[in-house]
Amino acid sequence: MSATPDPAPAPASGLPLGRIERMALAAVAALLVLLLLWLRGGLHPAAPLERLARQSPDLATALANGRPTLVEFYADWCEACRTMAPAMEATEKRHRQNLDVVLLNVDNPRWQPEMERYAVNGIPQLELFDAAGQSVGRSIGARRPEELEALATALLQGRPLPELAGVGATSSLGGPASGGDAVGSTGGETAGSVDPGLDSSGSGLAPSVGRKAAVGPRSHG
Repeated sequence: MSATPDPAPAPASGLPLGRIERMALAAVAALLVLLLLWLRGGLHPAAPLERLARQSPDLATALANGRPTLVEFYADWCEACRTMAPAMEATEKRHRQNLDVVLLNVDNPRWQPEMERYAVNGIPQLELFDAAGQSVGRSIGARRPEELEALATALLQGRPLPELAGVGATSSLGGPASGGDAVGSTGGETAGSVDPGLDSSGSGLAPSVGRKAAVGPRSHG
């Protein structure tokens, strides 16, 4: 009688194979998460407003280094500030060697004295200083790229500020200059009297004082 062939070995239990598969899937998922986070960081860097605030020089240093200075009072929650940020960043890059751009966060209690000194009731508000660190004017509300460039050019060339609604020159005595748009004509509105998102010139202007709780001090912004 011929020998009966040995039966085929029984398949191994599915339990060890299932555990290995789960471990492999978990490893793949972890790699995918890391890849996604890396791609998000690479494709979506910090927004212009955050970049400007992070690289902003110290105010006292900027006003004493012999270069004109453009100071923006802003807030992270201010839509007008965020809308204007790309143009501000472009201006800063274009004139980086000759002009300082300083951002001061109105929610930072460190800048409360500056807010009171320059009567900041709405944002964005720009304070303009010549190469000697002297205030030469103010701009209230959001600015288009060409307007920011005109302001920067006037500061760099030591010329009078451009005649724009919401822009006022400061006299040598520290008050509004005669002629044109005096600072007081557009800068005197309190947060309560400003239509949300607009100033009297139609530029973006967000109420600032008292709208958000103050945050802890930051290095620059």
